[in-house]
Amino acid sequence: MPNRRIVSIWFPRFGAERLLRTYRQTIDHPFAVVEDLGQMQVLSSLSVCASQEGLQIGQPLRDAQAMCPSLMTRLRNKQAEELFLCVLARWVGKFSPWVAVEKPDSLLLDITGCTHLFGGEEAFLHEVQSDVYDLGLTIYTGLADTPGAAWALARYAGQATQSHRSGDAIDQEARATRSRAAKRRHWERGGSAPQRSNLHQKIQNITPPGKTHSASQPLPVAALRIDQTLVDGLNRLGLRRIGDLSSQPRTSLARRFGKGLVEQLDKALGSLPEPISPLQQIPHFGVRLSLPEPIGLIGDIIGAIDRLLPRLCIHLRSQSQGARRVRLQCFHTDDTVTNVEVGLARASDSPDRIRPLLLMKLDDIKAGFGIDVLRLEATGTEALHQSGPKEQLALQSDLQKTPSPTEGLEDLIGKLGGRIGLENITRYHPANSHIPEKTFQTLAAAWSEAAANWPEASQRRPVLLWRPEPVKAPEIRLLPREFQWRGRKLRTRTAQGPERIAPEWWLDDSNWRSGVRDYWQVTCEEGDLLWLFYAHGATMSAGWFCQGSFT
Repeated sequence: MPNRRIVSIWFPRFGAERLLRTYRQTIDHPFAVVEDLGQMQVLSSLSVCASQEGLQIGQPLRDAQAMCPSLMTRLRNKQAEELFLCVLARWVGKFSPWVAVEKPDSLLLDITGCTHLFGGEEAFLHEVQSDVYDLGLTIYTGLADTPGAAWALARYAGQATQSHRSGDAIDQEARATRSRAAKRRHWERGGSAPQRSNLHQKIQNITPPGKTHSASQPLPVAALRIDQTLVDGLNRLGLRRIGDLSSQPRTSLARRFGKGLVEQLDKALGSLPEPISPLQQIPHFGVRLSLPEPIGLIGDIIGAIDRLLPRLCIHLRSQSQGARRVRLQCFHTDDTVTNVEVGLARASDSPDRIRPLLLMKLDDIKAGFGIDVLRLEATGTEALHQSGPKEQLALQSDLQKTPSPTEGLEDLIGKLGGRIGLENITRYHPANSHIPEKTFQTLAAAWSEAAANWPEASQRRPVLLWRPEPVKAPEIRLLPREFQWRGRKLRTRTAQGPERIAPEWWLDDSNWRSGVRDYWQVTCEEGDLLWLFYAHGATMSAGWFCQGSFT
């Protein structure tokens, strides 16, 4: 069986170039993406121009602006970056069906048996790099037998190892200082302006099959995907390359630096298997409408919804799916987006059931300077029926058109949920317990069916139940003639009981630490019909309590 062949694709300027693509690469100034860490803002991604100015990832924004006053910045949007990385993963699927996402800025491809379609491994990487170049992204690649080795080659191949020396060494001087000094000397000699490096430098790092061990030896220990603190500790001991580690006894390494270092070393060299989890292909249900002129009237938005919704429902029916949550996105001319989302109590592919819910949310949309793109997406779906022959699908479609007896209630739940939230609309279901307050459970009405049959209670139960409230009465088992509850003095007229209920001994319920209870149905002369009980006492003291009312 041939060896696995893994490709690691690294986008070293992922965050910055994602934003530069939206500006069509028209920004010539140094550009950086800034991440807010709470206490300060640091640079998380740099353009090529910013790197040539001596800026570094992780540098505080204040220091970067002092070094480069012309620096342009944008705040980091992690969700947008993750979404764009997933989009790239789906796009790279044309080269290999086995693609995995490695956040925050790389992809892994298992290309075993795929390279012959492109004319070999070098031609394969050349094709990948050419297509990524057309997207306006910088890319480094590594190809090896293991994911760890491919990851290391993409990031560290060709780099010299860093020696751990004191700060007096000249090569440990700040890069920005050396860069500025070099520029001054260059201009003092009267030379021409320095040439900028190619934005999309193509680098191929290919390890022949079975040569992973020898190819990994000269790489720095940071290529093992370990913490920088551990890297510094290894460098202080003179262990700067993977070859220095692989020649050491594994037991000593594990005892000194932990088992994780040995595992990462074995994964990189292929001694320990490292599976690749491919990106799950999730069905996507979305339609969009681009407008020639911006709109802002409610009637125009309704007209756009009437054009989008039937298309979305046709897409859902083709996959035998029904929408549970639908999101409407309005893209404004000032590059802002307004989102409104509605939920359905029952999955549906009918425009007549989704449209009223969307119309209820139109007041939340502020057109501003105008809307030029609308997008409708089913963010949550459920299967309506199983796929089968065309005749069965047609029959099921006809049956589905028959209105359900609970359809009106489900539409009402959906409309109320659009106002107050579906999670706030609940219904009761029976539960298997002899404890009064546990004989039912509260479920969300939108995600549960109505209870068919409630079991008949052997004893009468109150209409209202609450947590036991103390009653001022003599601490004796006999039902008191007079007692005080909620600041009122009540007198017993008639009573029925007692009904003894024991706690569930297999559960440690804090509400039942008072032990066995004797329940009474008490009719007071003042007209109250109460449910009292006497707690015999266990870990808590005995006494009288009121737990419910029959009116």
